Amino acid sequence: MDPEFLWYIPNQAEPGHRGDDVVDGHNSLETLTAQARALEEHGWAGALIGTGWGRPDTFTVATALAARTTTFKPLIAVRPGYWQPAQFAAATATLHHLTYGRVLINVVSGKDHPAAYGDDDQADRYARTKEFMRIVRALWEHPEVSIKGEHFQVTDSTVQPRLPGGHPPLYFGGASDAAERVAATEADVQLFWGEPRDGIRERIDRLRRLSDELGRELPPLEFGLRITTVVRDTTAEAWAEAESRVADLAAGRGLMPRDPNRHAAVGQQRLLDLAARGDVLDDNLYTAPGRYGAGGAGTTWLVGSAEDVARSLRRYQDLGISRFILSDTPYLTEITRQGAALLPLLRAT
Repeated sequence: MDPEFLWYIPNQAEPGHRGDDVVDGHNSLETLTAQARALEEHGWAGALIGTGWGRPDTFTVATALAARTTTFKPLIAVRPGYWQPAQFAAATATLHHLTYGRVLINVVSGKDHPAAYGDDDQADRYARTKEFMRIVRALWEHPEVSIKGEHFQVTDSTVQPRLPGGHPPLYFGGASDAAERVAATEADVQLFWGEPRDGIRERIDRLRRLSDELGRELPPLEFGLRITTVVRDTTAEAWAEAESRVADLAAGRGLMPRDPNRHAAVGQQRLLDLAARGDVLDDNLYTAPGRYGAGGAGTTWLVGSAEDVARSLRRYQDLGISRFILSDTPYLTEITRQGAALLPLLRAT
């Protein structure tokens, strides 16, 4: 399968996300459109657009950017509970139809602020996520659906327009046992954060076994990697930049406020534990940022020349990774730099 390379667009109310340029109108339609169009121009397939209460609404941002581009694929992060499955299935089918099949979906079960939007059903979030994904998929695939679950129900429900060319793929993340059981049966793509290759290999093997044990009825699960990539003309320049950033973070000068949930998620804790194994793992996986950063994709970085980083990403690809979500800041600058220097090397294999 040909790999797909996506970026990240930070729909943030506050400027300066993870070191991005602080400019007026940082989250204006013009600024975000400039990033989406730059992605098209420099060979990226699209971008992940994150979700969380307190951010601009992700689906609205994605719709606006899709309307101003021609090939850009928004990977839209969504939360069950914020969305009901029937409304979400209808909205997504409409956008997928209007964009000629450009929509990708990332279903998120991580902690948020559900009380702020009236979501009081958090007792078993992974069971609820499983129901959400099953109902959404059923609505996309069948003309009329009636399902009564523990968390959601629909009766005589249908979604228009129909999607004869196929529905959007469902990306999903999570490293807990409960999350992996959802991915093994319901997801199209399991997303990993930037762990060493031995950890990724172990998780891919486990998810494939789980898929068999749980009787997966979908096509084989695919795998994706979400990671920060610090790329410069030479290896030395890249490491000087990365170490300078970590020094700033250690001195409290960084622009990566700590995520209050950074120790709560199993996947996040796996990343934070990596620093005990060393500041640099594999060839160029930098773990030191996790001591000071926000978490997620900011916890570990691949650092080096374009050749160094391409070599590492190809080794992840050899393990079975086919979807890559990369990023670095300033976002627009790095879309261009890495689009010109890194992507051609990745596509040359």
